[in-house]
Amino acid sequence: MTLSRRQLLSIAGAAGLGWLGSKLPLADGALAAPGPGQGPGEIGSIPRGDQRIALISDLNSSYGSTSYVPQVHRGVQLLQELRVDLVLCAGDMVAGQKRGLSSTQLDEMWSSFERQVLQPLRRAGEPFAPAVGNHDASSSRGSAGYLFALERERTAMFWRQRRDALGLRFVDGSGFPFRYSIRQGEVFVMVIDASSAVVSEADWAWVESQAQSTAAREARLRLLMGHLPAYGLSQGRDRPGEVLQQPQRLRQVMQRHDLHLYVSGHQHAWYPARVGTTNLLGLGAMGSGPRQLVGDNQPAQQTLTLLDLFPERNLLVETTVELNRLRPLPLSSRPATLQPRTGPVLQRRGNRMNLN
Repeated sequence: MTLSRRQLLSIAGAAGLGWLGSKLPLADGALAAPGPGQGPGEIGSIPRGDQRIALISDLNSSYGSTSYVPQVHRGVQLLQELRVDLVLCAGDMVAGQKRGLSSTQLDEMWSSFERQVLQPLRRAGEPFAPAVGNHDASSSRGSAGYLFALERERTAMFWRQRRDALGLRFVDGSGFPFRYSIRQGEVFVMVIDASSAVVSEADWAWVESQAQSTAAREARLRLLMGHLPAYGLSQGRDRPGEVLQQPQRLRQVMQRHDLHLYVSGHQHAWYPARVGTTNLLGLGAMGSGPRQLVGDNQPAQQTLTLLDLFPERNLLVETTVELNRLRPLPLSSRPATLQPRTGPVLQRRGNRMNLN
């Protein structure tokens, strides 16, 4: 599938870039002004920031599946067309978390992910940074240790064999793929193991240390990513075990170290939230099982999100695209507030963030 110019321009225009003035930044770094009757980016390329980051999550289908729904393939094609600078995946790339899956079955799932998702993006030159989800390598524990120890073993093996081929610039890659940090241009990203509700003390201590590093302090944009969110967002997932056990710990770390955004998946519903001074972004599912937001009757949709960074303006522009009709979703399609079963009221953020 190749996306039409109209579809691409629609997606690009939805980022609200027209206000930048007559000169629009292009993918190749050149500047051009739209001619008479031409939309943003009609000349040369799609308008974009100096860096464009794609955020995806929850690609998997049913337990043990090695196939992906059409929206996943459509999203992969879209990312290749848009030539993003970094793909961040907030987890659930394969369909594990099922007792009885053999090493062979787990390896087949990861091989399928590599063929259908990872390789196309890497052939397009797009670095790929994963966080592990509960269906990839759950950190849930029992009296004898990890409940899904084999899945964690096979996941670790898959990613460590490919670590140096992902296009990532590691600051600390010693715990990859469960815990690591990267610096890509002006963007610093920390990934933690939030594949269950309990984030380890070691992970929290590591975040504190990494957030104080020179690589973090000198970056224009500082992101933290894990699979589970701080608070419930979607119907059927707004309950203990589906959210972080210590959301206040997350907020304290982010406030103390001036982290701009916590990116999560798992809830299968897109919602850009703000709690106090903490910015949260719950990603929609790219794959099977999109969900409706808590208390909302809007239809569930598969999505991906783009972040465009404009360092000279200290600005981050956020655009979310639904993958059925390949159209941008307006913020007005999200409720102004959400009230999870436990936790504070979540305020809907705007799609432009001023970076300090």
